[in-house]
Amino acid sequence: MAICHDFDTVEGFYTTTESEDIYNRLRLEQNWPDNRYYYAGRKFVLPRLQTWHADAGIHYSYSNNLLETRPWTPLLSEIRARVEGYLHVSFNAVLVNCYRNGEDHVGWHADNEPELGEQPFIASLSFGATRSFEFKHKKSDLHAQILLRQGDLLVMHPRFQQNWLHRVPIDQSVKQSRINLTFRRVVV
Repeated sequence: MAICHDFDTVEGFYTTTESEDIYNRLRLEQNWPDNRYYYAGRKFVLPRLQTWHADAGIHYSYSNNLLETRPWTPLLSEIRARVEGYLHVSFNAVLVNCYRNGEDHVGWHADNEPELGEQPFIASLSFGATRSFEFKHKKSDLHAQILLRQGDLLVMHPRFQQNWLHRVPIDQSVKQSRINLTFRRVVV
């Protein structure tokens, strides 16, 4: 199936022990901002918490909302170096999402903002609760899902954003939080 060419998963990229340590550090060390945003003049509550960290001079927005750029923390820098070393790709930013429980989610979308260039390469790491990651083809009936477990690395190749929409759906059976890091290369 063509799906295999558009993304890869590396199960256990971080061991269980490493993952638990990273998860706990991220929960405690991240200064999560207010999760309200504005779109078309209306105020909304983002159904998750998030922070944006990037190299100096890097800015990013989605749905016309400019994210506050924060510097890299020592922990995020360590993780970035490990992911870059494994993939032989350099990233200049990371979006950190905290799904506090199964009610927190993200709807169908593609990470195809102009700031990411025409063919974005995105690496996504999961810590904490196992969550379903769903994807559907933009032009056909293909639809699938995978489970992303603690320490798993999901690599979305450039074609993925062109061909697929993806989401993390609501799952009321999930009681624990999940923290997800999506490393990106913003085009300046």
